[in-house]
Amino acid sequence: MHVAQGTVHIVDDEPEVRDGLSRLLRSAGWSVITYPTGRDFLERIPDTTPGCVLLDMGMPGMSGAEVHERLRSAGVTMPVVFLTGCGTVSVGIHAMTHGAFHFLEKPIDEEALLPVISSAVERDRRLRAEKAARDQIRRSLECLSPREREVLEHVVEGRLNKQIAGEMNIQIKTVKVHRGRVMAKMQVRSVAQLVRAYDRFGARST
Repeated sequence: MHVAQGTVHIVDDEPEVRDGLSRLLRSAGWSVITYPTGRDFLERIPDTTPGCVLLDMGMPGMSGAEVHERLRSAGVTMPVVFLTGCGTVSVGIHAMTHGAFHFLEKPIDEEALLPVISSAVERDRRLRAEKAARDQIRRSLECLSPREREVLEHVVEGRLNKQIAGEMNIQIKTVKVHRGRVMAKMQVRSVAQLVRAYDRFGARST
C-alpha cells in the first residue's frame, strides 16, 4: 500500500500496544518511532519530517494530556491523536476542543486508525509548507530597505507609480527602480503575486 511519506510517533506505556500499532503502521508504509513514556518523547521531540503523534491518554506519571499541553507550550504543531481507554473518552473529547487532532478508543480499530493517520500527516505537511512559505516571505521582507518597504506598502494598497511618487515626494522613475527591486527581492513577477505574498505573511497595515 502506498502512502505519503511521514512518521508516526507512538507514545504508550504498554509494550503490546506499541508493538501492535508499530507493526500495523509499518505494514501500511509508514515510518514509526515508539516511546514508552511521555517524558521520553518530550526529550526527543522530532521536528524534521511530516508526521503525527499517537498519544495514550492514560499513561502513569506524565499523562497524555500533560504531554499535549507541553507540546503546545513549546510551539510544536504536529497533530496529536489521543488513544483513550474505557472511561477516558470524555477526556479525549475535551482534548480535541483544546487542539488535539482526533481521538480513538482502545482497542484501536485498524479501519478507523489508518484514515486518521493519513489525514493527520497531511495536515502536518500542509502546515509545514505554509510555515516555510511565510518564513521565506519574512526573509524577503527583511531584505528590503526602508524606502523599498514604503514603496511596497503603497503598491499593495493599489496605488499607481504617479500616486506613490507624489506621496513619497520622489520622481516616478525612482519609484520604478524601487518597485523593480521590491519585485526581485520578493521573488514575484506580478503585483497580484506581491499582494498575495504580503497578505499571506499578514503584513498589511490595518
